[in-house]
Amino acid sequence: MITILQAANLGLRFLLELCLLASLSYWGFHTDRGLLLKIVLGIGTPLLTAFIWGMFLSPKASVAIALPFLLALEAALFTVAVLALYATGKHSLAVLLGAVYVLNRLLMWVWEQ
Repeated sequence: MITILQAANLGLRFLLELCLLASLSYWGFHTDRGLLLKIVLGIGTPLLTAFIWGMFLSPKASVAIALPFLLALEAALFTVAVLALYATGKHSLAVLLGAVYVLNRLLMWVWEQ
């Protein structure tokens, strides 16, 4: 039973990563600036985040960093995503994303994933 829950937690982790990128894209496309800036932010912000995630945070990251820095960078990216959702008026989604991230990270720590 615990193996199924651990696998579900890893699946949730992947969905959280997608939500991170989607929230940044949503924020970028919903800024109050011109169309060109909306396009740059809506596409560029998630691309930059995906690049950072791939370089430092993914399981096969090309640059290994110490666990405290890894956790801090990960928390910073999710904090930015939560704030981006909050800034667009999606307060409930922002709180939900933050809460699910904290729960997921806690379970990953408990299960040493």
